[in-house]
Amino acid sequence: MTAVEAVRLLRSHELSPLDLVDASIARIEAADPVINALPLRRFEAAREEARNFRAPAGDESAAPGWLAGLPIAVKDYNDVAGMPTTCGSPILADAVAERSDLTVARLQRRGAIALAKSNVPEFAGANTFNTVFGATRNPWNPELTVGGSSGGSAAALAAGMVWLATGNDLGGSLRIPASYCGVVGLRPSVGRVPRPESCVPFDPLWVEGPMGRCVADVALMLDAQAHFDRRDPLSVPAPATSFLDAVLQPAAPRRVGFSADLGVGRVDAEVARICEAAVRRFAGAGADVTGEHPDFSGAFEAFHTLRANLVAAVRGPLLERHRESICPEIVWNIEKGLQQGGADVARAERLRGELFMRLDRFFAHHDLLACPTVAMPPYPVAQRFPTHIDGEALHSYIDWMYLTFVLTLTGCPAISVPVGLTSDGRPVGLQLLGRPRGDGPLLAAARVLEQLAGMDTLVPRRPS
Repeated sequence: MTAVEAVRLLRSHELSPLDLVDASIARIEAADPVINALPLRRFEAAREEARNFRAPAGDESAAPGWLAGLPIAVKDYNDVAGMPTTCGSPILADAVAERSDLTVARLQRRGAIALAKSNVPEFAGANTFNTVFGATRNPWNPELTVGGSSGGSAAALAAGMVWLATGNDLGGSLRIPASYCGVVGLRPSVGRVPRPESCVPFDPLWVEGPMGRCVADVALMLDAQAHFDRRDPLSVPAPATSFLDAVLQPAAPRRVGFSADLGVGRVDAEVARICEAAVRRFAGAGADVTGEHPDFSGAFEAFHTLRANLVAAVRGPLLERHRESICPEIVWNIEKGLQQGGADVARAERLRGELFMRLDRFFAHHDLLACPTVAMPPYPVAQRFPTHIDGEALHSYIDWMYLTFVLTLTGCPAISVPVGLTSDGRPVGLQLLGRPRGDGPLLAAARVLEQLAGMDTLVPRRPS
């Protein structure tokens, strides 16, 4: 059952919130001993909320994005009142939130019931393992990673534990696990979803966003999340047309540019073939598919510098007191941010600005840019991070994520849609980048792709 179908049945009172909470709990108890996606749970509190659930008076429950008592998973980087927010770190293992953060509280006001919190890498990263809860395993093959950092959320969706889950995205944390688990993850436009209050409220790299098993479910969740909130200085009002309405009347793009590597890295040959075949299907829907893409020169350098600057700003104060308790990749990233100078940051900002101007010229003649979500299929869960792509050595723990992080720099909405499986059954996602603030048209185009690819009804065969 999709989230859209579940909410329709909740609205019509054919199902109750308690029915769905109990169904989710049963599935979590059956599958999560293998997957380890949802280590922090509030089952009895969720049951109590479901028993007492009442729609608010007035128009709120008729507005777009009303979730009507649907249970969801919340990523363990977000606060849920009365639950720990560990961020996958032993430093924060006992840090219990007094209140739900801005993002979670909005979903709760829109009728969501927080059932459990999903596993994450320590602080940041794209392989979901940590010393607090261990590793999350891929429902398609438990020997493989789910990616990250929204890995627990993606795995819970793929294994049928919940209908919707929260995620956030800096360098690909919504898109990579969606690709690796065969679900849909949307990195919305900067400002589309208000973020929790933080010490870096003006940072444009990090966004909150929705994850679901199909594009319509993601659009429903974005309707619940999108609004203006003065506590996020980058937030913008929701558009006049709901995102779900845009998806239910999908329109194919007129012109799509595709590149397997965006001209800046290597890509696994099978991943490239699957993604090119998928994007060519747009031609059958009347689109012109070209091999054009913007020049991404300098994007590697810009992202590395700006990410390090952000990580140092947010996590730097922990280094002096807790260095021995922080994983080596995060120590490296904090130190990089602390050691680079103002000239490095200034150059990165110039490179990002130049990239956006080139992208703007591309969008004068194209509706979408398409590329693989990840340059390689899911790798073994015991491997901390990839060190090579197609035989070429990588230089840092994030370099294998380049297809997502160079698109982060644009601030434009990007979505990963499942489009196929490798010969040994590993999911592959195609990434679509839309115009600035073009979340609705991007979702509509993603729905067309989803219908053409036929992956939205395919589910993992394991765990049985």
